[in-house]
Amino acid sequence: MTEWDIKKLRILRTLRDRGTVTATAEALRMTPSAVSQQLTNLARQLGVPLLEAHGRRVRLTDAAHLVLRHAEAVFAQLERAGAELDAHVRGEAGRFRIAAFSTAVPALVVPAVQSLRADHPGLDVRVHEAEAAEAYELLAGGEADLALSLAAHAPTARDPQFGRIPLLADPLDVALPAGHPLAEAPGLRLADLSGEPWIFGGSGPWSEITTAACEAAGFVPEQAHSAAGWTAILAMVEAGMGVALVPRMASAERRGGPGSGVVMRVLAADQPRRHVVAAVRRGAEEGPAVARVLHALRLAADRRETAH
Repeated sequence: MTEWDIKKLRILRTLRDRGTVTATAEALRMTPSAVSQQLTNLARQLGVPLLEAHGRRVRLTDAAHLVLRHAEAVFAQLERAGAELDAHVRGEAGRFRIAAFSTAVPALVVPAVQSLRADHPGLDVRVHEAEAAEAYELLAGGEADLALSLAAHAPTARDPQFGRIPLLADPLDVALPAGHPLAEAPGLRLADLSGEPWIFGGSGPWSEITTAACEAAGFVPEQAHSAAGWTAILAMVEAGMGVALVPRMASAERRGGPGSGVVMRVLAADQPRRHVVAAVRRGAEEGPAVARVLHALRLAADRRETAH
């Protein structure tokens, strides 16, 4: 009977995800030689070659990919077993780690943590601010229990490693300099701003979201200035250097009250939105701590949607 060694299978999966033996060793806090030895032993146990030379690197064989397809079901079942054991042993107590992108922390995570502290004081929630790529590395490596990201940068629903849960459709409003000819225009649409200079990041999620929203409205935005932080973006808008899309969830950074140099406008029919999702390791959805945290996050999301 073929032997299936869970520890070695996790090493093989990490190599698939990280791409090199060196990166795998760093992620698992092992030496590269120990990684290679473990994978050699696994290949001997399974009776099939798992790696093949590819230039100066190695890559997984078709047999290795076949093994991992079946191993994902094993990993998911182990997550379920761990979740049930946690429910039996820990009950309400334990540590829960959330990795979340920057604007989600004050808008969703902090209210959820406050609610959990009141309702489940034994649950110790730890927060790690991280963009999507890092958040999913932490989740895959067992260093986070839940990741919050934008749907466009989350794994697909078919990903065997993660389960995803929709949380919020966050509207995008437009920031205009006070005194702009369209600042008070009724029925403002995104297409009305096609000739304006735009301010958004040079790359990454916000660049893609701004570009996609404008293209859906029928134009390609002219990027006059590049910035990633809301303080910098809104300072440039206030100075009359351009216009910008701002997520409503970034309320702590927004301006727009009396005396402000920035006017925040809700767009008319073509209101763009960005979608926020939570992800957990597949199989962990049934854990009581995951359920409690997701419930708190959903309540925080619902309160935001009701308030706006």
